[in-house]
Amino acid sequence: MRIAVAGATGRMGQAILAAVLQSPGLVLSGALTRPGSAVCGRDAGLLVGTRSVGVPVSDVPAAVIAECDVLIDFSQPQATLEHAELCAGHGKRAVIGTTGFTTEALERLRVLSRQVAFVVAANMSVGVTLALHLLAIAARVAADADVEVFEAHHRHKRDAPSGTALRMGEVVAQARGQRLEDVAVYDRRGQRAERVPGTIGFASMRAGEIVGEHRVFMALSAERLEIAHIAESRNVFAEGALRAARFVWTQAPGLFDMQDVLGLR
Repeated sequence: MRIAVAGATGRMGQAILAAVLQSPGLVLSGALTRPGSAVCGRDAGLLVGTRSVGVPVSDVPAAVIAECDVLIDFSQPQATLEHAELCAGHGKRAVIGTTGFTTEALERLRVLSRQVAFVVAANMSVGVTLALHLLAIAARVAADADVEVFEAHHRHKRDAPSGTALRMGEVVAQARGQRLEDVAVYDRRGQRAERVPGTIGFASMRAGEIVGEHRVFMALSAERLEIAHIAESRNVFAEGALRAARFVWTQAPGLFDMQDVLGLR
């Protein structure tokens, strides 16, 4: 299977490049970066400190996507949408881990997935996927719990709350028959009132080089349940992305997520 990586110079992109180069049965066919990047033309293997692999980093998406079987994309929302359009046009499957999409952008990905298979997930970790599965069960059983979502990431992360935190909130809301946009609370500054029942609170921390931490607190009258996931290395996300790539390679057109990849539904 020929894999191309978009966002190849980012933290996740480099972790995925290294994982592809170490994985039997996978061939790195391309590496994409932003237009005009100083690393364009540099060997992708040398970029991640391994060996020369004869694959230069490129800023020409159409050429890179045309030569791959599956694109793994951890870049920026606008770039990812452009890449998805190209994938649909070329009949290439994609694994998308980019976060920060608007509702309109997610709908566009859904439309494009009618032409070719996409796996779209804010978090590719197997552990996070299992946590989401457990959250849905807990939210149905403890439907009257007060729910708070906390997430922490490195100082360089641009979006807050994280895509994973939002997905956790969505899972809880859906299990309770709610829409997240109706019950989410992102800022309590200046509020002088009791907590509104049924709401879901979010808190974010950006500091140092934290890879990723997510905790969901479900507080009942005399007890509290906590479901947490802590990533200690970006390798967990890279390995999950490769697992998603192997899955999507065999799929007919459609929009999938990591629950599908792990066979949890």
